[in-house]
Amino acid sequence: MIVHLWGYIMPLTGSYSIPVNISTMAVILAGGRGTRLMDLTSDLAKPGLDFGGKYKIIDFTLSNCVNSGFRRVAVITQYNSHSLLQHLQYGWTFLPGKMGEFVHVYPAQQNESRDAWYTGTADAVYQNLDNIQSVQPKVVLVLAGDHIYKMDYRLFLRDHLESKADLTIACLHVHKSLAHQFGVAQVDAEGRIIAFVEKPSDPPAIPDKPDTCLVSMGIYIFDSDFLYNQLLADAADPDSSHDFGKDIIPKAIAADYRVFAHSFDKSSVQEASKPEPYWRDVGTVDAYWEANLDLTYVEPALNLYDESWPIFTHQEQLPAAKFVHSDPGRQGVAIASLVSAGCIISGAYIRQSLVSNRVVIHSHAFLEECVVLPEADVGRNVFLRKCVIARGCRIPEGLIVGQEPEKDARRFFRTPDGVTLISQRMLDRLSEIG
Repeated sequence: MIVHLWGYIMPLTGSYSIPVNISTMAVILAGGRGTRLMDLTSDLAKPGLDFGGKYKIIDFTLSNCVNSGFRRVAVITQYNSHSLLQHLQYGWTFLPGKMGEFVHVYPAQQNESRDAWYTGTADAVYQNLDNIQSVQPKVVLVLAGDHIYKMDYRLFLRDHLESKADLTIACLHVHKSLAHQFGVAQVDAEGRIIAFVEKPSDPPAIPDKPDTCLVSMGIYIFDSDFLYNQLLADAADPDSSHDFGKDIIPKAIAADYRVFAHSFDKSSVQEASKPEPYWRDVGTVDAYWEANLDLTYVEPALNLYDESWPIFTHQEQLPAAKFVHSDPGRQGVAIASLVSAGCIISGAYIRQSLVSNRVVIHSHAFLEECVVLPEADVGRNVFLRKCVIARGCRIPEGLIVGQEPEKDARRFFRTPDGVTLISQRMLDRLSEIG
């Protein structure tokens, strides 16, 4: 198969070999608050949160678009979007406009016909229909901007075209105990979705796998005319919540439109040694900590060193990380850790941790299983174990976290799995708590 994407010829292998000349556009929903991440997202949208030392979460979805050849991209923003907009401006303006390629931002805005914020995922796309239609795509890829994964959208598109679908939903297999967090699909033998329910209390399992459910990843491919018609009908429905999972998808299935499931394992970009498809919703402090810490392992589930599928981002002009002092008992050391650019490890010991850009860690500090976000400053004689340190924190000299769970929970936010989140707001209250 050959897919022409706005002047780019993207060859694909497979049984479907009919050349297809098709105009595409990707729309990324990036307005989510991420409330379960507590202070990490109190002043920014979840897609703009730091991840992996030097990236933002949205960089993974955007990189998937660029690597797949989908190079006409709109990012729809709403909640606390300033830092996200700044990142997109600095890091995602390299696509050549002369070739018709772009990353455009569609912020929530008022006009003569609408003066309300987006009320749901479908409404966010509906309010930008004029912008999308002006590009004249034949196919619209709708994506969430707050997940960590690597996916070749060309293979997703191929499935959509082969099945002659109106709508194709990317799906993955999860244990039934977790499926209540997602939209759950039931399919027939051809992969056509015959039923769909959003976040059910008792999720329907796959018939031959009673412990497994097929769930939506929040990634969709629509034929453009079908998308426009569904959004217009939904906007006119006063009883709708204007959400893809709750409204658009169930109604399309009920009306007998061609709605198909695409299995993520067909398009996941994975190493041969790591065949399990990688997709993470880092929407909780525990999940965020775990996904970052995984990068420190000898063979992490997510490979950031794959030159065939690079993750692009804004590259700050920073010096290399520096490790200083070699006196007995005062050595700058990091073991089994990632230490990013612009950091100074000054006589501190770091083990199995991820340290982001522009972090300073002072003498005799000890960090183990910690995720330290950019511009933090960790004082002397600090002991931190299993912590997430928010951006810009100033950790006072001698602070101990990770030895007394009850004390940690009184002063900071401690998760059920024992991860302690430390933010500057919490640090400023230490004198009140004692």
